[in-house]
Amino acid sequence: MTGVHPSVRFFLYLLVCLMLAALLTPALMATGWMTIEPHRVMGRLAQSLILLGFWPFLRWQGLTRRSALGYGASWPVLRRAILGGWVLGVLILVALVMALLELEIRLPDSSPAPWSQTALRIVQALIGGVLIGVLEETFFRGALYAALREHGGARAAMIWSAALYAVLHFMKPGALPDSAALDALGALRMFVHVFIDLFQWQHLDSLVALFMAGLLLALVRERAGHIGWCIGLHAGWVLVIQASRRLTDVNDDSPLSFLVGDYDGIIGWLAALWIGLLMALYWPGLALWRSQSRTALR
Repeated sequence: MTGVHPSVRFFLYLLVCLMLAALLTPALMATGWMTIEPHRVMGRLAQSLILLGFWPFLRWQGLTRRSALGYGASWPVLRRAILGGWVLGVLILVALVMALLELEIRLPDSSPAPWSQTALRIVQALIGGVLIGVLEETFFRGALYAALREHGGARAAMIWSAALYAVLHFMKPGALPDSAALDALGALRMFVHVFIDLFQWQHLDSLVALFMAGLLLALVRERAGHIGWCIGLHAGWVLVIQASRRLTDVNDDSPLSFLVGDYDGIIGWLAALWIGLLMALYWPGLALWRSQSRTALR
């Protein structure tokens, strides 16, 4: 598969993991060990297969070097970048959520959970954000970005990694109707739903926002030369989104509710514009840095 575009190779890897999960889900559910919905079992099984096969896949692609995975900097540099990125990521998303509250697109929860329960969920979101940041950034801005950059240069790497990042957020198995049996046909039905959400117009705003987020992370990856900042930004975003979903609700009666999508009620057209503005401010600095780097190499 050396002649195949890197984005296609990575996509096929994820697709094979999803297919294996679809094949294994009916047998796993038949054991009675699982009490959650079949489509959730399929999704988690696919995630487990992706993690189990990730290192062998990277070895096959020749991407096991630290630099290829985005960890080329020293550990002290990476730690400082992750912490700085986390603070910056929190500030970026807090600004967005504050705007949503000011515009009354989201409103404070009228019946909030007890603070002890909310604090526990926020701690879980903090830990989960770091895990998601490490795993997703290693995949998208680490291995995938390195393969794309080697194949077609920085610009192609930014665009393709951001596109695949956005698309995969909507590739999730669908729930089975109550009347459907969980057999091979039912598993196929859940698997086919993986592609259906990609073609739903109501997801366009969230898809664009996720693409813009992926593009910003790719810009940061290109300038930093490692994924430390990307991990921190991603972890900070996840924390604020999860906390905001616990503490606020979407105001469906707002005339501006179209500015948030139904993916999580926070990202949407307004988020896409906000991230686009940040990229417009960041791009000149990236261009200057690349120009200085070329001059230094002469």
